[in-house]
Amino acid sequence: MRYDLTDLQLFGAIAATGSLTQGAERVHLAPASASARIRRLEDAAGAPLFERRPRGVALTPAGEAMLRHARRVLSEVALLDAELGTFARGVAGVVRLFANTNAIGGSLPQDLAGFLAAQPQVDVLLEEHSSPAIVSAVVSGAADVGIVAGEVGGPELAFLPYRADRLVLICSPQHPFASRGRLNYADTLAENYVSLSADSAIHGFLLDRAREAGRRPRIRAQVRAFDAVCRMVSAGVGVAVVPHSAAAASSAAVPLAVVELNDAWGSREMKLCFRREQPLSPYQRELITHLTLISQSGRSGV
Repeated sequence: MRYDLTDLQLFGAIAATGSLTQGAERVHLAPASASARIRRLEDAAGAPLFERRPRGVALTPAGEAMLRHARRVLSEVALLDAELGTFARGVAGVVRLFANTNAIGGSLPQDLAGFLAAQPQVDVLLEEHSSPAIVSAVVSGAADVGIVAGEVGGPELAFLPYRADRLVLICSPQHPFASRGRLNYADTLAENYVSLSADSAIHGFLLDRAREAGRRPRIRAQVRAFDAVCRMVSAGVGVAVVPHSAAAASSAAVPLAVVELNDAWGSREMKLCFRREQPLSPYQRELITHLTLISQSGRSGV
């Protein structure tokens, strides 16, 4: 079937709000029109996408699958608009950079600022994804350069070191964990947690680590940025796992206790990746060189 972009935007808005009425408001549609569009989507899918509840709606398994693909399609359309818009403004080149949450919440914005100041004729289109998704995007050509952590990738990709960081547990100075030198992540999962939003790469990563331990964190609050996580933790809402660089940046503004994690996956050696056999454009090569030189300078971000 043919998918209408407005239908996909509406579907994503309803999934995000858990309400047909609020989702319709987000995309500026009347509730009756929105309801008709969702019925058409469900008829085409041959399965219900939402479970109707007394206080809103929830995604069905078919809806979960639809949401994954809808997000990918809408992301590509937004990327298309952004990239074509740069040429309309007279920009000479564009680099599509996909990075994990750790990099985006850490030093990457500052590192990119230096590159963009030195290269005014180049735009960087930055998106946040999980490391496995970044590898797939670089392999397929959806991204030019990626920043990933962990053991990911294959022979079709080349890797260079970028920065190092580590995940740590943070809590308020009054919390019982504050006096602990080190902890296992699994031993913290009975606590109330503050987390980044569900669509962030690090949220999914930590949920996977909790599932491996046979647990699920009790998430009391979700926010959009690491500084907000740190402020809520400092206020005593719960504990959180964040990059050390994010904790260090926030500790100057709010009191925090930082506790090391014993888990090996807490070490985040971030790497640049790009296609091994694909010739790099001059702008892609300049960005990779810029970020690699930062790595070599010894500013690790730890």
